[in-house]
Amino acid sequence: MAKYGKKAGEKVEKAMHEMHEGKLKSGNSNKKVTSKKQAIAIGLSEAREEGGKVPKKSTSSKGSSRSHSSSPRSSSSSKSSSHKSEK
Repeated sequence: MAKYGKKAGEKVEKAMHEMHEGKLKSGNSNKKVTSKKQAIAIGLSEAREEGGKVPKKSTSSKGSSRSHSSSPRSSSSSKSSSHKSEK
């Protein structure tokens, strides 16, 4: 089954065309888009707004989403405090 619907393909195609013509602008900054990836992202975003079949945005690319609770540092600090109480 296809991940993206027909509307998504049309919007991405239109965004890419505008980028090549130099007419595609990004968000609030109104700067020209020069990256293919940014043009695709804009096209998918527009398709998503219009209710097209587009998967949800992935958050896996962000580095801050990782959990640091299982780091060895936190477990060793609790061991060192228990040694102090034994003395």
